[in-house]
Amino acid sequence: MIERIHAFAERRRMFFPGCRVGVAVSGGADSVCLLHLLRELAPRWNLRLEVLHLDHGLRGEASRADAEFVRRLAAGYRLPFHLREAGPLAGNLEEAGRQARRRFFLEFIEAGRLDRVALGHTRNDQAETLLFRLLRGAGSAGLAAMRPVTREGLVRPLLDTTRAEVEAFLKSRGLEWRDDATNTQPVFARNRIRHELLPRLEVEWNPRLVETLARTASLLQDDETFLEEQAGRLAGEILRQEPGAVILDAERLRAAAPALAGRVVRRAVGLAKGDLKSLDFGHIDAVLELASQAAGDGRLQVPGLDVIRSFHRIRMASQAAGAPAGRNWSAALRPPCQTPIPGGKSLLRLEILGGKDYTGGEDDLDGDRLGGPLRLRNWRPGDHYRRRGRAQAEKVKYLFQEARIPLWERRNWPIITMKERVVWAWRFGASQEFAAQAGCAKILRVSVVDQIG
Repeated sequence: MIERIHAFAERRRMFFPGCRVGVAVSGGADSVCLLHLLRELAPRWNLRLEVLHLDHGLRGEASRADAEFVRRLAAGYRLPFHLREAGPLAGNLEEAGRQARRRFFLEFIEAGRLDRVALGHTRNDQAETLLFRLLRGAGSAGLAAMRPVTREGLVRPLLDTTRAEVEAFLKSRGLEWRDDATNTQPVFARNRIRHELLPRLEVEWNPRLVETLARTASLLQDDETFLEEQAGRLAGEILRQEPGAVILDAERLRAAAPALAGRVVRRAVGLAKGDLKSLDFGHIDAVLELASQAAGDGRLQVPGLDVIRSFHRIRMASQAAGAPAGRNWSAALRPPCQTPIPGGKSLLRLEILGGKDYTGGEDDLDGDRLGGPLRLRNWRPGDHYRRRGRAQAEKVKYLFQEARIPLWERRNWPIITMKERVVWAWRFGASQEFAAQAGCAKILRVSVVDQIG
Protein backbone atom coordinates (compact mmCIF):
# COMPACT_ATOMS: atom_id res chain seq x y z
CA MET A 1 0.00 0.00 0.00
CA ILE A 2 2.84 2.39 0.78
CA GLU A 3 4.30 1.88 -2.70
CA ARG A 4 0.90 2.41 -4.31
CA ILE A 5 0.41 5.70 -2.46
CA HIS A 6 3.91 6.78 -3.44
CA ALA A 7 3.30 5.94 -7.11
CA PHE A 8 -0.06 7.74 -7.09
CA ALA A 9 1.44 10.87 -5.52
CA GLU A 10 4.36 10.81 -7.96
CA ARG A 11 2.09 10.38 -10.96
CA ARG A 12 -0.02 13.34 -9.85
CA ARG A 13 3.01 15.45 -8.84
CA MET A 14 1.61 16.12 -5.41
CA PHE A 15 4.89 16.89 -3.69
CA PHE A 16 8.31 18.31 -4.50
CA PRO A 17 11.62 18.00 -2.60
CA GLY A 18 11.49 19.90 0.66
CA CYS A 19 7.73 20.45 0.41
CA ARG A 20 6.05 21.77 3.56
CA VAL A 21 2.91 19.68 4.00
CA GLY A 22 0.07 20.15 6.45
CA VAL A 23 -1.77 16.89 7.15
CA ALA A 24 -5.46 17.44 7.93
CA VAL A 25 -6.21 14.95 10.72
CA SER A 26 -9.70 14.66 12.18
CA GLY A 27 -8.89 11.54 14.19
CA GLY A 28 -10.90 9.24 11.91
CA ALA A 29 -9.46 6.20 10.16
CA ASP A 30 -8.79 7.90 6.81
CA SER A 31 -6.87 10.88 8.16
CA VAL A 32 -4.95 8.81 10.73
CA CYS A 33 -3.91 6.42 7.98
CA LEU A 34 -2.84 9.37 5.84
CA LEU A 35 -0.64 10.75 8.60
CA HIS A 36 1.10 7.40 9.18
CA LEU A 37 1.65 6.85 5.45
CA LEU A 38 3.06 10.32 4.84
CA ARG A 39 5.30 9.96 7.89
CA GLU A 40 6.81 6.84 6.31
CA LEU A 41 6.99 8.39 2.84
CA ALA A 42 8.35 11.77 3.98
CA PRO A 43 12.07 10.89 3.48
CA ARG A 44 11.46 10.17 -0.23
CA TRP A 45 10.62 13.84 -0.86
CA ASN A 46 12.21 15.27 2.28
CA LEU A 47 8.75 16.41 3.36
CA ARG A 48 8.33 18.69 6.36
CA LEU A 49 5.07 17.64 7.96
CA GLU A 50 2.73 19.52 10.29
CA VAL A 51 -0.64 18.42 11.67
CA LEU A 52 -3.83 20.49 11.31
CA HIS A 53 -7.03 19.85 13.26
CA LEU A 54 -10.27 21.82 13.21
CA ASP A 55 -12.57 21.32 16.19
CA HIS A 56 -16.12 22.03 15.03
CA GLY A 57 -17.35 21.82 18.61
CA LEU A 58 -20.54 20.05 17.55
CA ARG A 59 -20.16 16.99 19.80
CA GLY A 60 -19.08 18.57 23.06
CA GLU A 61 -16.71 16.38 25.05
CA ALA A 62 -16.30 13.95 22.13
CA SER A 63 -14.98 16.77 19.93
CA ARG A 64 -12.48 17.78 22.59
CA ALA A 65 -11.40 14.18 22.95
CA ASP A 66 -10.80 14.00 19.18
CA ALA A 67 -8.60 17.10 19.35
CA GLU A 68 -6.61 15.66 22.24
CA PHE A 69 -6.20 12.33 20.39
CA VAL A 70 -4.76 14.15 17.35
CA ARG A 71 -2.53 16.29 19.55
CA ARG A 72 -1.00 13.16 21.11
CA LEU A 73 -0.60 11.61 17.67
CA ALA A 74 1.34 14.65 16.42
CA ALA A 75 3.44 14.72 19.58
CA GLY A 76 4.32 11.03 19.12
CA TYR A 77 5.81 11.90 15.74
CA ARG A 78 7.28 15.16 17.06
CA LEU A 79 5.34 17.14 14.49
CA PRO A 80 4.03 20.70 14.90
CA PHE A 81 0.33 20.69 15.80
CA HIS A 82 -2.18 23.42 14.89
CA LEU A 83 -5.62 23.42 16.48
CA ARG A 84 -8.45 25.72 15.41
CA GLU A 85 -11.79 25.91 17.17
CA ALA A 86 -14.52 26.74 14.67
CA GLY A 87 -17.07 29.39 15.52
CA PRO A 88 -20.80 28.59 15.61
CA LEU A 89 -21.89 26.86 12.41
CA ALA A 90 -25.16 27.98 10.87
CA GLY A 91 -27.40 26.68 8.10
CA ASN A 92 -26.42 23.40 6.45
CA LEU A 93 -23.98 21.96 8.99
CA GLU A 94 -22.31 19.66 6.45
CA GLU A 95 -21.57 22.49 4.06
CA ALA A 96 -20.70 24.98 6.80
CA GLY A 97 -18.23 22.50 8.30
CA ARG A 98 -16.65 21.83 4.92
CA GLN A 99 -16.22 25.54 4.26
CA ALA A 100 -14.74 26.12 7.72
CA ARG A 101 -12.16 23.37 7.17
CA ARG A 102 -11.31 24.70 3.74
CA ARG A 103 -10.73 28.23 5.04
CA PHE A 104 -8.57 26.88 7.85
CA PHE A 105 -6.37 24.86 5.51
CA LEU A 106 -6.02 27.52 2.84
CA GLU A 107 -4.99 30.13 5.40
CA PHE A 108 -1.72 28.24 5.91
CA ILE A 109 -1.04 28.03 2.17
CA GLU A 110 -1.99 31.64 1.43
CA ALA A 111 0.18 32.88 4.31
CA GLY A 112 3.16 30.96 2.89
CA ARG A 113 3.45 28.71 5.96
CA LEU A 114 2.72 25.52 3.99
CA ASP A 115 3.04 24.46 0.35
CA ARG A 116 0.40 21.73 0.44
CA VAL A 117 -2.37 20.49 2.71
CA ALA A 118 -3.04 16.74 2.43
CA LEU A 119 -6.61 15.51 2.89
CA GLY A 120 -7.67 11.94 3.66
CA HIS A 121 -10.41 11.47 1.06
CA THR A 122 -10.60 7.93 -0.33
CA ARG A 123 -12.05 6.30 -3.42
CA ASN A 124 -15.28 5.73 -1.46
CA ASP A 125 -15.49 9.44 -0.71
CA GLN A 126 -15.00 10.16 -4.41
CA ALA A 127 -17.84 7.80 -5.39
CA GLU A 128 -20.15 9.29 -2.77
CA THR A 129 -19.31 12.82 -3.92
CA LEU A 130 -20.07 12.04 -7.56
CA LEU A 131 -23.39 10.39 -6.66
CA PHE A 132 -24.31 13.22 -4.31
CA ARG A 133 -23.65 15.84 -7.00
CA LEU A 134 -25.44 13.82 -9.67
CA LEU A 135 -28.55 13.73 -7.50
CA ARG A 136 -28.24 17.48 -6.96
CA GLY A 137 -28.13 18.13 -10.73
CA ALA A 138 -24.46 19.04 -11.21
CA GLY A 139 -22.87 19.36 -14.65
CA SER A 140 -19.70 17.70 -15.87
CA ALA A 141 -17.47 20.03 -13.84
CA GLY A 142 -19.27 19.04 -10.64
CA LEU A 143 -19.33 15.36 -11.57
CA ALA A 144 -15.55 15.43 -11.93
CA ALA A 145 -15.83 15.51 -8.13
CA MET A 146 -12.65 15.82 -6.04
CA ARG A 147 -9.34 16.38 -7.80
CA PRO A 148 -6.16 14.70 -6.55
CA VAL A 149 -4.41 18.09 -6.70
CA THR A 150 -6.18 21.46 -6.68
CA ARG A 151 -4.91 24.81 -7.90
CA GLU A 152 -4.86 26.08 -4.32
CA GLY A 153 -2.53 23.32 -3.12
CA LEU A 154 -4.89 20.77 -1.55
CA VAL A 155 -3.82 17.17 -2.28
CA ARG A 156 -5.51 13.82 -1.75
CA PRO A 157 -2.98 10.97 -1.67
CA LEU A 158 -5.62 8.33 -0.73
CA LEU A 159 -8.02 9.10 -3.56
CA ASP A 160 -7.23 5.84 -5.34
CA THR A 161 -7.45 3.81 -2.11
CA THR A 162 -10.62 2.28 -0.66
CA ARG A 163 -11.90 2.75 2.86
CA ALA A 164 -11.57 -1.00 3.44
CA GLU A 165 -7.88 -0.86 2.49
CA VAL A 166 -7.37 2.03 4.89
CA GLU A 167 -8.86 0.14 7.83
CA ALA A 168 -6.98 -3.04 6.92
CA PHE A 169 -3.70 -1.09 6.93
CA LEU A 170 -4.41 0.44 10.34
CA LYS A 171 -5.36 -2.91 11.85
CA SER A 172 -2.27 -4.59 10.42
CA ARG A 173 -0.13 -1.98 12.20
CA GLY A 174 -2.16 -2.03 15.40
CA LEU A 175 -2.99 1.65 14.98
CA GLU A 176 -5.95 3.31 16.68
CA TRP A 177 -8.39 5.89 15.37
CA ARG A 178 -11.51 7.70 16.53
CA ASP A 179 -15.04 7.00 15.27
CA ASP A 180 -17.31 10.02 14.77
CA ALA A 181 -20.86 9.06 15.77
CA THR A 182 -22.31 11.73 13.44
CA ASN A 183 -21.01 9.73 10.44
CA THR A 184 -23.90 7.30 10.93
CA GLN A 185 -26.70 9.81 11.52
CA PRO A 186 -29.20 9.73 8.63
CA VAL A 187 -29.97 13.43 9.04
CA PHE A 188 -26.93 14.13 6.87
CA ALA A 189 -27.38 13.50 3.13
CA ARG A 190 -23.93 12.02 2.68
CA ASN A 191 -24.57 9.49 5.42
CA ARG A 192 -27.73 8.32 3.68
CA ILE A 193 -25.78 7.91 0.45
CA ARG A 194 -22.98 6.04 2.23
CA HIS A 195 -25.06 3.71 4.38
CA GLU A 196 -28.28 3.32 2.39
CA LEU A 197 -28.15 4.27 -1.28
CA LEU A 198 -24.70 3.04 -2.33
CA PRO A 199 -24.97 -0.36 -0.62
CA ARG A 200 -28.38 -0.92 -2.21
CA LEU A 201 -27.09 0.02 -5.67
CA GLU A 202 -24.12 -2.30 -5.19
CA VAL A 203 -26.43 -5.20 -4.35
CA GLU A 204 -29.04 -4.54 -7.02
CA TRP A 205 -27.01 -3.05 -9.87
CA ASN A 206 -23.23 -3.15 -9.67
CA PRO A 207 -21.10 -4.76 -6.93
CA ARG A 208 -18.13 -2.67 -8.12
CA LEU A 209 -20.05 0.60 -8.16
CA VAL A 210 -17.53 2.50 -6.02
CA GLU A 211 -14.77 1.67 -8.48
CA THR A 212 -17.01 2.53 -11.44
CA LEU A 213 -18.02 5.91 -10.03
CA ALA A 214 -14.45 6.82 -9.06
CA ARG A 215 -13.23 5.89 -12.54
CA THR A 216 -15.99 8.01 -14.08
CA ALA A 217 -14.89 10.98 -11.96
CA SER A 218 -11.30 10.48 -13.09
CA LEU A 219 -12.31 10.41 -16.77
CA LEU A 220 -14.41 13.53 -16.33
CA GLN A 221 -11.46 15.27 -14.66
CA ASP A 222 -9.34 14.62 -17.75
CA ASP A 223 -12.11 15.99 -19.97
CA GLU A 224 -12.58 19.00 -17.72
CA THR A 225 -8.87 19.80 -17.75
CA PHE A 226 -8.84 19.80 -21.54
CA LEU A 227 -12.04 21.82 -21.88
CA GLU A 228 -10.91 24.37 -19.29
CA GLU A 229 -7.65 24.86 -21.19
CA GLN A 230 -9.60 25.45 -24.40
CA ALA A 231 -12.04 27.76 -22.63
CA GLY A 232 -9.11 29.70 -21.18
CA ARG A 233 -7.72 30.30 -24.66
CA LEU A 234 -11.12 31.40 -25.96
CA ALA A 235 -11.65 33.68 -22.96
CA GLY A 236 -8.31 35.35 -23.70
CA GLU A 237 -9.63 36.22 -27.16
CA ILE A 238 -13.20 37.33 -26.41
CA LEU A 239 -13.14 38.54 -22.81
CA ARG A 240 -11.49 41.60 -21.34
CA GLN A 241 -11.53 43.12 -17.89
CA GLU A 242 -12.21 46.76 -17.15
CA PRO A 243 -12.33 48.48 -13.76
CA GLY A 244 -15.29 46.85 -12.02
CA ALA A 245 -16.55 45.02 -15.09
CA VAL A 246 -15.97 42.26 -17.64
CA ILE A 247 -16.74 42.69 -21.34
CA LEU A 248 -17.55 39.76 -23.66
CA ASP A 249 -17.69 39.66 -27.45
CA ALA A 250 -21.27 38.41 -27.98
CA GLU A 251 -20.70 37.38 -31.59
CA ARG A 252 -17.67 35.23 -30.75
CA LEU A 253 -19.48 33.78 -27.75
CA ARG A 254 -22.47 32.86 -29.93
CA ALA A 255 -20.18 31.13 -32.45
CA ALA A 256 -18.31 29.09 -29.82
CA ALA A 257 -19.02 25.42 -29.11
CA PRO A 258 -21.58 25.14 -26.26
CA ALA A 259 -19.12 23.23 -24.06
CA LEU A 260 -16.71 26.17 -24.25
CA ALA A 261 -19.23 29.02 -24.28
CA GLY A 262 -20.72 28.03 -20.92
CA ARG A 263 -17.27 27.78 -19.35
CA VAL A 264 -16.32 31.22 -20.66
CA VAL A 265 -19.49 32.67 -19.10
CA ARG A 266 -18.64 31.02 -15.77
CA ARG A 267 -15.14 32.46 -15.99
CA ALA A 268 -16.53 35.91 -16.76
CA VAL A 269 -18.93 35.77 -13.80
CA GLY A 270 -16.11 34.69 -11.51
CA LEU A 271 -13.92 37.60 -12.63
CA ALA A 272 -16.71 40.18 -12.38
CA LYS A 273 -18.16 38.96 -9.08
CA GLY A 274 -15.23 37.29 -7.35
CA ASP A 275 -17.04 33.97 -6.88
CA LEU A 276 -19.67 31.69 -8.41
CA LYS A 277 -22.04 31.55 -5.45
CA SER A 278 -25.69 30.99 -6.37
CA LEU A 279 -24.83 30.69 -10.08
CA ASP A 280 -26.75 27.88 -11.77
CA PHE A 281 -27.38 26.50 -15.26
CA GLY A 282 -30.34 28.82 -15.74
CA HIS A 283 -28.18 31.91 -15.29
CA ILE A 284 -25.55 30.66 -17.73
CA ASP A 285 -28.25 29.76 -20.27
CA ALA A 286 -29.75 33.25 -19.91
CA VAL A 287 -26.41 34.89 -20.72
CA LEU A 288 -25.91 32.57 -23.69
CA GLU A 289 -29.43 33.38 -24.88
CA LEU A 290 -28.57 37.07 -24.66
CA ALA A 291 -25.52 36.40 -26.82
CA SER A 292 -27.45 34.24 -29.29
CA GLN A 293 -29.37 37.18 -30.74
CA ALA A 294 -28.01 38.34 -34.07
CA ALA A 295 -28.25 41.96 -32.94
CA GLY A 296 -29.93 44.24 -30.44
CA ASP A 297 -29.83 45.14 -26.78
CA GLY A 298 -30.90 43.29 -23.67
CA ARG A 299 -30.48 43.17 -19.92
CA LEU A 300 -30.72 40.54 -17.22
CA GLN A 301 -29.63 39.83 -13.68
CA VAL A 302 -27.49 37.02 -12.37
CA PRO A 303 -26.70 36.78 -8.64
CA GLY A 304 -24.81 39.95 -7.73
CA LEU A 305 -24.33 41.11 -11.32
CA ASP A 306 -26.02 43.36 -13.84
CA VAL A 307 -25.61 41.91 -17.37
CA ILE A 308 -26.19 44.22 -20.34
CA ARG A 309 -25.91 43.54 -24.04
CA SER A 310 -25.37 46.45 -26.41
CA PHE A 311 -24.56 45.84 -30.07
CA HIS A 312 -21.97 43.04 -30.18
CA ARG A 313 -20.77 43.30 -26.58
CA ILE A 314 -21.99 42.00 -23.23
CA ARG A 315 -20.97 43.71 -20.01
CA MET A 316 -21.05 42.15 -16.54
CA ALA A 317 -20.70 44.47 -13.56
CA SER A 318 -21.85 44.59 -9.97
CA GLN A 319 -25.45 45.64 -9.53
CA ALA A 320 -24.33 48.57 -7.38
CA ALA A 321 -22.19 49.86 -10.26
CA GLY A 322 -25.25 49.92 -12.51
CA ALA A 323 -27.39 51.93 -10.09
CA PRO A 324 -28.56 55.26 -11.50
CA ALA A 325 -28.25 57.16 -8.22
CA GLY A 326 -25.68 59.95 -8.41
CA ARG A 327 -24.87 59.29 -12.04
CA ASN A 328 -24.97 62.95 -13.21
CA TRP A 329 -21.89 65.09 -12.76
CA SER A 330 -20.49 68.39 -14.03
CA ALA A 331 -17.47 70.63 -13.53
CA ALA A 332 -16.55 74.20 -14.49
CA LEU A 333 -13.87 74.61 -17.17
CA ARG A 334 -11.44 77.52 -17.17
CA PRO A 335 -9.06 77.08 -20.11
CA PRO A 336 -6.28 76.22 -20.28
CA CYS A 337 -6.88 73.29 -17.94
CA GLN A 338 -6.97 69.53 -17.42
CA THR A 339 -10.00 67.94 -15.76
CA PRO A 340 -10.45 64.27 -14.79
CA ILE A 341 -13.39 62.53 -16.48
CA PRO A 342 -15.35 60.55 -13.87
CA GLY A 343 -15.80 56.84 -14.39
CA GLY A 344 -12.43 56.23 -16.04
CA LYS A 345 -8.75 57.10 -16.14
CA SER A 346 -8.88 59.89 -18.71
CA LEU A 347 -8.44 63.66 -18.63
CA LEU A 348 -10.14 66.30 -20.69
CA ARG A 349 -7.52 68.82 -21.80
CA LEU A 350 -8.24 72.37 -23.02
CA GLU A 351 -5.43 74.29 -24.71
CA ILE A 352 -5.48 77.88 -25.98
CA LEU A 353 -3.72 78.34 -29.30
CA GLY A 354 -3.17 81.22 -31.65
CA GLY A 355 -5.08 81.32 -34.92
CA LYS A 356 -1.97 80.43 -36.89
CA ASP A 357 -1.97 77.02 -35.12
CA TYR A 358 -5.33 76.00 -36.58
CA THR A 359 -5.02 72.79 -38.59
CA GLY A 360 -8.64 71.96 -39.18
CA GLY A 361 -9.11 69.63 -36.23
CA GLU A 362 -12.57 68.15 -35.58
CA ASP A 363 -12.33 69.08 -31.90
CA ASP A 364 -11.11 72.68 -32.25
CA LEU A 365 -13.43 75.43 -31.04
CA ASP A 366 -13.45 79.12 -31.96
CA GLY A 367 -12.48 80.78 -28.69
CA ASP A 368 -13.83 84.19 -29.68
CA ARG A 369 -17.33 82.83 -30.38
CA LEU A 370 -17.64 81.15 -27.00
CA GLY A 371 -19.39 83.88 -25.09
CA GLY A 372 -20.00 82.24 -21.73
CA PRO A 373 -18.57 79.92 -19.08
CA LEU A 374 -17.95 76.34 -20.15
CA ARG A 375 -18.87 73.22 -18.23
CA LEU A 376 -17.84 69.60 -18.62
CA ARG A 377 -20.59 67.11 -17.82
CA ASN A 378 -21.80 63.64 -18.69
CA TRP A 379 -24.20 63.00 -21.56
CA ARG A 380 -27.87 63.15 -20.63
CA PRO A 381 -30.96 62.00 -22.53
CA GLY A 382 -32.20 64.76 -24.81
CA ASP A 383 -28.75 66.24 -25.53
CA HIS A 384 -28.55 67.33 -29.16
CA TYR A 385 -26.43 69.56 -31.37
CA ARG A 386 -25.35 70.12 -34.95
CA ARG A 387 -21.88 68.65 -35.23
CA ARG A 388 -19.33 70.05 -37.66
CA GLY A 389 -20.19 69.18 -41.25
CA ARG A 390 -23.78 68.04 -40.60
CA ALA A 391 -26.81 69.72 -42.15
CA GLN A 392 -28.94 69.75 -39.02
CA ALA A 393 -28.94 69.10 -35.30
CA GLU A 394 -29.12 65.49 -34.09
CA LYS A 395 -29.62 63.87 -30.74
CA VAL A 396 -26.38 62.56 -29.29
CA LYS A 397 -28.28 59.32 -28.64
CA TYR A 398 -28.55 58.79 -32.41
CA LEU A 399 -24.84 59.52 -32.82
CA PHE A 400 -24.19 56.79 -30.24
CA GLN A 401 -26.24 54.35 -32.27
CA GLU A 402 -24.53 55.35 -35.51
CA ALA A 403 -21.11 54.84 -33.94
CA ARG A 404 -22.26 51.65 -32.12
CA ILE A 405 -21.32 52.98 -28.69
CA PRO A 406 -22.41 50.44 -26.01
CA LEU A 407 -25.01 51.56 -23.49
CA TRP A 408 -22.66 51.36 -20.49
CA GLU A 409 -20.07 53.65 -22.12
CA ARG A 410 -22.62 56.44 -22.56
CA ARG A 411 -23.17 57.09 -18.86
CA ASN A 412 -19.97 59.12 -18.37
CA TRP A 413 -19.59 60.29 -21.98
CA PRO A 414 -17.96 63.77 -21.78
CA ILE A 415 -19.90 66.73 -23.15
CA ILE A 416 -18.89 70.42 -23.08
CA THR A 417 -21.74 72.92 -22.73
CA MET A 418 -22.10 76.68 -22.72
CA LYS A 419 -25.30 77.97 -21.15
CA GLU A 420 -26.72 74.42 -21.49
CA ARG A 421 -25.96 74.32 -25.21
CA VAL A 422 -23.76 71.45 -26.39
CA VAL A 423 -20.63 72.83 -28.04
CA TRP A 424 -18.55 69.65 -28.11
CA ALA A 425 -19.00 65.90 -27.59
CA TRP A 426 -16.27 63.30 -27.32
CA ARG A 427 -15.54 61.46 -30.58
CA PHE A 428 -18.20 63.52 -32.38
CA GLY A 429 -16.32 66.81 -32.23
CA ALA A 430 -17.22 70.48 -32.12
CA SER A 431 -20.61 71.94 -32.99
CA GLN A 432 -20.89 73.66 -36.36
CA GLU A 433 -21.80 76.98 -34.73
CA PHE A 434 -18.70 77.11 -32.51
CA ALA A 435 -16.22 75.13 -34.60
CA ALA A 436 -12.91 76.82 -35.36
CA GLN A 437 -12.48 78.06 -38.89
CA ALA A 438 -9.54 79.28 -40.93
CA GLY A 439 -8.62 82.79 -39.83
CA CYS A 440 -9.72 82.39 -36.20
CA ALA A 441 -7.68 84.54 -33.84
CA LYS A 442 -8.09 82.21 -30.84
CA ILE A 443 -8.34 78.41 -30.93
CA LEU A 444 -9.58 76.29 -28.04
CA ARG A 445 -8.28 72.77 -28.67
CA VAL A 446 -10.13 69.93 -26.90
CA SER A 447 -8.59 66.50 -26.39
CA VAL A 448 -9.07 63.45 -24.20
CA VAL A 449 -5.86 61.86 -22.92
CA ASP A 450 -4.99 58.97 -20.62
CA GLN A 451 -4.44 60.02 -17.05
CA ILE A 452 -0.88 59.33 -15.93
CA GLY A 453 -0.79 56.83 -13.07
